Amino acid sequence: MTESSLPVSGIRPTRLLAASRQLWQRQRVWLVTALILGVLALLDPAQASESAIFAGSALMRTAPYLILSIVIAAWAGATGADNLIARAFTGAPLTMVALGALAGAVSPFCSCGVIPLIAALLAMGVPLSAVMAFWLASPLMDPSMFVLTVGVLGMEFALAKTLAAFGLGLAGGLVTHLLMRGGAFADPLRDGIGNGGCGGARIRAPKPVAWRFWADPERRAKFAATALNTTLFLAKWLTLAFVLESLMLAWIPAETVTASLGGAGLAPIFTATLVGVPAYLNGYAALPLVGGLIGQGMAPGAGMAFLIAGGVTSIPAAMAVWALARPQVFALYIGLSLGGALAAGLLFQLWVALA
Repeated sequence: MTESSLPVSGIRPTRLLAASRQLWQRQRVWLVTALILGVLALLDPAQASESAIFAGSALMRTAPYLILSIVIAAWAGATGADNLIARAFTGAPLTMVALGALAGAVSPFCSCGVIPLIAALLAMGVPLSAVMAFWLASPLMDPSMFVLTVGVLGMEFALAKTLAAFGLGLAGGLVTHLLMRGGAFADPLRDGIGNGGCGGARIRAPKPVAWRFWADPERRAKFAATALNTTLFLAKWLTLAFVLESLMLAWIPAETVTASLGGAGLAPIFTATLVGVPAYLNGYAALPLVGGLIGQGMAPGAGMAFLIAGGVTSIPAAMAVWALARPQVFALYIGLSLGGALAAGLLFQLWVALA
């Protein structure tokens, strides 16, 4: 019996199912984004348009940071400079944890801009403890955020938040280091990420550094491939993240979220920590709202806890961790964020009470 004589219902559905499964595996992030926008277009066309515009604008705002970090990651892989970076992170893990936390606390990169650099470091074999320290601290503070925080909440709050960013990174890195000594997180990256998915391949046979990589066709090709793969990887995940962020901002107004944190005492700190995890607020937009509530009597520690928890577990930051790392690393990241936000809020409230 020839293939053409087989029942159509027995052949085409099977092929269609296989093709659909393959399409889902390769493009599931884009498909989810399209599904969300499609459903919105049917139920709420205005919101669908607003979400699409919001996502496009957010991508444009972060583009300079993303382009710079993508180029750095691709350049490091093409030249072989990633070997030098990896060697710099060996031999003194605790020192690297401290440096990673410090760099994250003062880094000008947003949580999205450091994604390719973090992926490259992990793919190179840099210890997760040092990377985790940087990863936890980087979304919380940068030079422009520090200046704005001083203007809205005062120098004391800005310095406390900077110290909280460093402390969270340091504590998270140390906890990760202790867990790694027990055998955990031997392979933190998801399958495929370390093999060109985002940030390059693992170092197996180190080669001499070729600073003029453009003179070597093979290295030029590696630069182009790494940059392209990283760009596509970031584009799909960040687009979905920003679409979800637009819906949370539209359906869960910031005023409603922060209004539940009013009042003095320790209880609001616990509430702020829990509310800050799922309720993303843009770090800059959250400052005046938190400042107004503190002026109306909200515990300063609650404001600190909310800003720390919301900053580290924002949709773009959390989805970046989920996209790059294995579920157990993601769970550790969220757990450290919760614990760090609660500790920062309690310590800051104690400081204010004693001052």
